Amino acid sequence: MNDSTAPQDKPGQDAPSPRYDFRAAEPRWQAEWDARACFAVPDVPPADARKYYVLEMFPYPSGKIHMGHVRNYTLGDVVARYKRARGHLVMHPMGWDAFGLPAENAARERGVHPAAWTYANIANMRDELKRMGLSLEWAREFATCDPEYYGQQQKLLLDFWKAGLVERRESWVNWDPVDNTVLANEQVIDGRGWRSGAVVEKKKLAQWVLAITKYAPDLLEALSTLDRWPERVKLMQSNWIGRSEGARVRFALSATVDGIDDVEVFTTRPDTLFGMSFLAVAAEHPIAAAAAARDAKAAEFIAECRSMGTSEAVIEQAEKKGHDTGIRVKHPFTGAEYPVWIANFVLMEYGTGAIFGCPAHDQRDLDFARKYGLSVTPVVLPKGADAATFAVADEAFTDDGTAFNSGFLDGLDVAAAKRAAIDALEKQQAGTGVVNWRLRDWGVSRQRYWGCPIPFIHCDDCGVVPVPDAELPVRLPEDVDFAKPGNPLDTHPTWKHVACPSCGKPARRETDTCDTFVDSSWYFARFCSPRADQPVTRAAVDAWLPVDQYIGGIEHAILHLLYSRFFTRAMSASGHLSLAEPFAGLFTQGMVQHESYKSADGRWLYPEEVEFGTAADGSRIATLKGGNAPVTIGRVEAMSKSKRNTVDPGAIIARYGADTARWFILSDNPPERDMEWTESGVAGAYRFTQRVFRMVEAALPSLPAPDGGAHDGVDRAAKDLRRATHRAIAAVTEALETFAFNVAVARLYEFANAIEAARNEASPAAAAARREALEMLSRLSAPMMPHLAEECWSMLRPGDARLVAQLPWPQADSSLLVAESVKLAVQVLGKLRATIEVAVGASEESIFAAAEAEENVQRAIAGKPIRKRIHVPGRVVNLVV
Repeated sequence: MNDSTAPQDKPGQDAPSPRYDFRAAEPRWQAEWDARACFAVPDVPPADARKYYVLEMFPYPSGKIHMGHVRNYTLGDVVARYKRARGHLVMHPMGWDAFGLPAENAARERGVHPAAWTYANIANMRDELKRMGLSLEWAREFATCDPEYYGQQQKLLLDFWKAGLVERRESWVNWDPVDNTVLANEQVIDGRGWRSGAVVEKKKLAQWVLAITKYAPDLLEALSTLDRWPERVKLMQSNWIGRSEGARVRFALSATVDGIDDVEVFTTRPDTLFGMSFLAVAAEHPIAAAAAARDAKAAEFIAECRSMGTSEAVIEQAEKKGHDTGIRVKHPFTGAEYPVWIANFVLMEYGTGAIFGCPAHDQRDLDFARKYGLSVTPVVLPKGADAATFAVADEAFTDDGTAFNSGFLDGLDVAAAKRAAIDALEKQQAGTGVVNWRLRDWGVSRQRYWGCPIPFIHCDDCGVVPVPDAELPVRLPEDVDFAKPGNPLDTHPTWKHVACPSCGKPARRETDTCDTFVDSSWYFARFCSPRADQPVTRAAVDAWLPVDQYIGGIEHAILHLLYSRFFTRAMSASGHLSLAEPFAGLFTQGMVQHESYKSADGRWLYPEEVEFGTAADGSRIATLKGGNAPVTIGRVEAMSKSKRNTVDPGAIIARYGADTARWFILSDNPPERDMEWTESGVAGAYRFTQRVFRMVEAALPSLPAPDGGAHDGVDRAAKDLRRATHRAIAAVTEALETFAFNVAVARLYEFANAIEAARNEASPAAAAARREALEMLSRLSAPMMPHLAEECWSMLRPGDARLVAQLPWPQADSSLLVAESVKLAVQVLGKLRATIEVAVGASEESIFAAAEAEENVQRAIAGKPIRKRIHVPGRVVNLVV
């Protein structure tokens, strides 16, 4: 893709007209849009405005845009341009999610300050995005590493503190030993850090926490109101929030241990209490600590547990291990004693950090029981099974059934047994029915430099003291040393040393910075008034929010989207907003994919390193460019740097133009599905841009003056073209309204074919219809190919000062959407012999007569009598001889 020369048209029937020079046209029209401020909107729109807020998830400034960016921002731009043409006042901003470890790692590896690295990357990516011709309002641009942004974020955190939504507490955290920072549970993927890939450890630290669990019920319930969100995203959030009903059960210890008399367990299956075999606690549970204090082997096992990953996926996949503490608990119903184990599959962060094991009806418990020879007593009988013979072997029974071996619960179904068990626990004061939540509070402390400083001060006398508003922003120091391990803010000689705002004595700044997901949890609100001297201007956010259409990847379904929903509620609770849900509509686009290639020595190759040919058997083969070394063609998969199956958008735009890239990215698949990037597909899109330009260029001499041609008359060709035009308007409009962008592209291909088919019609009515058609082709294609649309419009309307970007959306004439005739297939004995066109509403007699008059039909009948005539209206005529 290093060839910067646009591909040449292949020789064909028509000699190419002067070529569309996209290299000159695209920057010219971009400059014209900027000069006319086509995409600018006020912070507070007029009261009568039909506002529409379009936002794509903002990018991390890695230095270069990739094809995922091209697809994401093209989709958003189509929506923005279409809604603007439909009369909406559209806000379509852009910014940068600019804090994070990559910049800090670059500082360590390259000796460049994170700010210099970040802002250089932003400048490069901004230039690349501008080349795409996106209808963005760049005046609203900001980066989350701007002190003007993170200073307002600090103000929000202080207001959340006052509202009781920010706490500092000591707890067990996920620790990334490579990045030397805390990770949220959601940032632990398969037991490893989401950025470093290092195996995550458990560590006890004091950290800052946002109280997202206070909103767990509302966050779950409100999902039902998000009717323009994908169902799978709502399901993922629902599962993560994880509401479950059950019971808290207190198991009394047989003997007090270090002042502990009982262990509390949360269970969703109190109906299975009679199947208990053991009780297990997390490595961080007080019972475990008590055991470790008197048992060296218990201490060793706890250390082993803390070295393993913390995610549920890793816990489920890991071998189930435990250590018998020697401590015993009593069953609340029977008084029987059971052993207390420390188990590596019990997490302190979930429930109470303790479980009771019922192996017969939980696979994890069963695996554990079999490993250590613990009892397995089934207490739920499958329908139709014999209580005298039913047993559990290697697979736990987890379906519904009837309680048995369960004393007073025997004979009850699962639901009734749960209620009865809870009633009995409450009566005995041994437990209570409760609702539990999987969602944990959001730990936002990160031990790194390149992030938003958390605006609190630690004083030995006053404790934790918020930074006064007048001292915001708390700016990051620029003179930091990355040669030392750990957080440079901890080792800075002066930055963290301040006077206490309350008592004036020497104190210390908080050196933790915010999780970067904090930065992206409110940026959509800041866009409404990005230069305000407060986090948001109420008049602006009240007018613009919620975001009408949000666009981004499904990978953000839990982290970013859930945090943003919480942040919006927290901002409302602290007086900054007056709504709960930030995004009214959500669209999640698919990935961009490409073949992968591997050399004979196992190296992944970039597409531009490979050339293709055809083997003797006709199959496709690949070799290393510049030689004959064979290359293995891999499967089509998501573009990734690791497999080098990436395509440089800059090279594509340089060779083919931005409109070609946009057109192809929209044409391949429905936008919610993955799409394959192919060189042939891009070349085909490029040929279409040239074709449209030549169609307009070639037609100009034969067109009547703008708005001067007569559309009426009896010219059949003119009527047919006008119908094609208005059907295209209706079809493209419907497709854009429903995000069926690939359908809109297909309808425009068909429309172009209809225009070309009528190019030789010379009547005045046909010429007027051709002008209308070409103008509509320009305007309908404008959301997808905005530069080409402007170029064609300027040719068709040289005296018109308006830009396509400023024109209203075309309206279809409903009278032209009704067909005057219909085409019917004519079959003889079920085989297609001809096609006829008849008037809508024609009688069956006239339809049969027209069908039988066809020469091919006569030949097929061969003089035989017709025994039966069948007419399926609008579709087919079948003659049986």
